[in-house]
Parts: sequence; C-alpha cells; structure tokens
Amino acid sequence: MIIGYTTGVFDLFHIGHLNILKRAKEKCDFLIVGVSTDELVMQYKNKTPVISFEERVQIVEAIKYVDKVVPQTHRDKFAAWEEYKFDRMFVGDDWKGSPLFTELEEKFKPFGVEIVYFPYTEGTSSTMLKKALATLTSK
Repeated sequence: MIIGYTTGVFDLFHIGHLNILKRAKEKCDFLIVGVSTDELVMQYKNKTPVISFEERVQIVEAIKYVDKVVPQTHRDKFAAWEEYKFDRMFVGDDWKGSPLFTELEEKFKPFGVEIVYFPYTEGTSSTMLKKALATLTSK
C-alpha cells in the first residue's frame, strides 16, 4: 500500500485545493493531509486564516480523496515522515529545485520516499479570492 502525504492551509477552499487532493489520491492508496493550524499560519505567513482551523479540518475531511486529516503544527517534513511513514509527498511545483526541497529529496532518498511536484491550478488561489471579496465588500 502506498501512503501519500500533503499539507496546506486550505483557507477559502477552491478548485486548486481539490485538484491537488485528487491528483495526490490518484498516486497513492491512502492519503494523509496535514491542515496547518492557525498558530502555524500566523507564524510563517503572519496572518490568520479566514476560516478557522476546526472548520478547515471538517472541509478537508469531507473530501472523498482524503483518508486521514492531521494537524500540521510545524513545517518539518522529515519529522512528519517520521510520524506518518508516507511513501510519497505531494507539493506544488514552485518548490521544485529550491534548496529546501533539494535537500529534502536527498534526505528522503535512503528511505525510498518520493516527492511528487504538482503544478498549481492557473487562475485561482485563496489570495485572489480574498482580493476579489475585498473589492466586492468595498463597493
């Protein structure tokens, strides 16, 4: 059985989020999804998600492609592997070639863990949705 792992904030859930989860599930038998806690998002994005952590977890749990949801309380992917023992990790292709993920690929290699990079869905993002909502509410 191939265990997959991916993470995200999943704030203002949209088609891009669904696409990542669907593509990930196509490449594994059991998909674990880490949903970033509000505290973690504040720590590295310096902002609070629009939708609470508890509600974002409920949304992700309701997606048919997701087998298990876990809180993401840190961004250490190797520590996550030590806890969940996944075979494949799915991330956006904007990380491909970055020093962080190049190092992580090397660290995972002896354990047979593959990092699969997915392209982001063009034309949609939580940031774009927030800007559109701000424009609508300011009129």
